[in-house]
Amino acid sequence: MDEKQRPIVIRFFAPISEPTTNLLMEVVDSNIAKGNNNFVLLISSLGGTVFHGLSAYNYLKGVPATFVTHNFGSVDSVAAVLYCAGDRRLSVPQARFLLHGVSLGFGQQERLEEKQIEERLKGIRIDEENIAKVIAATIGKQMSDVVNAMHERTALNPDDAKKWGLVHEIKSDLFDAGSKVISIISQERVERPPKS
Repeated sequence: MDEKQRPIVIRFFAPISEPTTNLLMEVVDSNIAKGNNNFVLLISSLGGTVFHGLSAYNYLKGVPATFVTHNFGSVDSVAAVLYCAGDRRLSVPQARFLLHGVSLGFGQQERLEEKQIEERLKGIRIDEENIAKVIAATIGKQMSDVVNAMHERTALNPDDAKKWGLVHEIKSDLFDAGSKVISIISQERVERPPKS
């Protein structure tokens, strides 16, 4: 397979955050501009911010490219939304998927009035609904089933995730020899690909 036909491999081993999702979109943009529109997105992430997870999902679904997502460790929390961006979804045999509800942290000295609490609660419910919509549409289940799974903090091994419709195939091989691999590693240390 020549280099033009071989998919671009992106190893996303990081939290879902502003710097990591920005870099993911930059990598996709630069490769599409070079005529590459076939990607393998290797994901192992404990999750992160809902805003960035949903934004990255919507972006990947909206660009003129094909994505295979491959869980190579853990796809937890909002990382499951990013995983759902795959047109084909794979997992290694020793992996985990974790679905849970949306949480909100408060600063030690933060004081909120009733209207502010209501506003934040409404935001949590909207985020939860959006996550559930993505997963439900991806796996062909009712949104209420996904919401219930999130509330139960459902952990799935790859076999269970395959029965659920989240995983298409369980596969240990991540990419072909000679593939171009771009790493997005952690929030503290974002590895930028070399300029070409």
